[in-house]
Amino acid sequence: MGYGGETVNEFLSAAFSFPTLLFSAALAVVVVFWLLVLIGVAEHDTFDGDIEPSGIGAAGLGGVPVSVAASLLIAFAWFTSLTGSVLLRRSSLAGVPYALLACAVLAAAVLVAWWVTRRLVRTLARLFPEERAPSRQDFVGMTCTVRTGRVDARFGQAEVAARDGSTAVVQVRALGAEGEGPLAAGSTGLLYAYDETGEFFWVAPFPQFGELPGAGSPSAA
Repeated sequence: MGYGGETVNEFLSAAFSFPTLLFSAALAVVVVFWLLVLIGVAEHDTFDGDIEPSGIGAAGLGGVPVSVAASLLIAFAWFTSLTGSVLLRRSSLAGVPYALLACAVLAAAVLVAWWVTRRLVRTLARLFPEERAPSRQDFVGMTCTVRTGRVDARFGQAEVAARDGSTAVVQVRALGAEGEGPLAAGSTGLLYAYDETGEFFWVAPFPQFGELPGAGSPSAA
C-alpha cells in the first residue's frame, strides 16, 4: 500500500513539474475538446479552417484533421516527457545538471512525439479522404431552369440546383438548331458543356434533347 502511494506521488510530482507540466496542461485541453466533440458541442475538424494546410503538411502531419494530429502529438509528448521526468527524478542529480537534463527531456519529448505522430498520421490519413473542392464542372449533365427572357449564343442565365440542395445562377449560352424551339424564362434546359474561356455553360432544351447543339464548335469543347 505504501509502495503504491509512493508511485502515485511520484507520478503526480513528475506530471505537474517541469517539463511535463507544459504537456499536462495541453493534454487537459485536448481531453476537454474531445469531450465536447463526444457530446456534439464541437466538431472534430473545427480548427481545419484556421490553420494553413501547407504548414501542417510541411511538418509531415497532413492528411488528417488538425485536431487529430495535434492531439496525438500532445499525447505522445506528454507520455515521453513523463517517462523521462520520472527517470530523471530517480537520479541523484540536482541543480544545473538536473535543469539541463530537464530541458533535454523537453526537446526529446517533442522530437519523439513528432516522429511517432508523423508515422501514425500516414496510416490514419486513409480514414480521412480529402474532399474534392467544388467545381463548375459538377453542374455539367444537370438540368437547369432558365431565368432570363431568352437564351442565345451571346446571352442567358439559368438557375441550377447542386447535389447538396443549394442553388446557383449561372451564365448559359445556346446554339439554336433548325426545328428547335428557343429557350425562354421558366423552361428547362440541360447543361451539357462548360466553356472555360467564356465562363458559361452550353445549354439545350430538355427533355427534347437530340444531337448536342454546337457539339462540333471548338468553343464547346
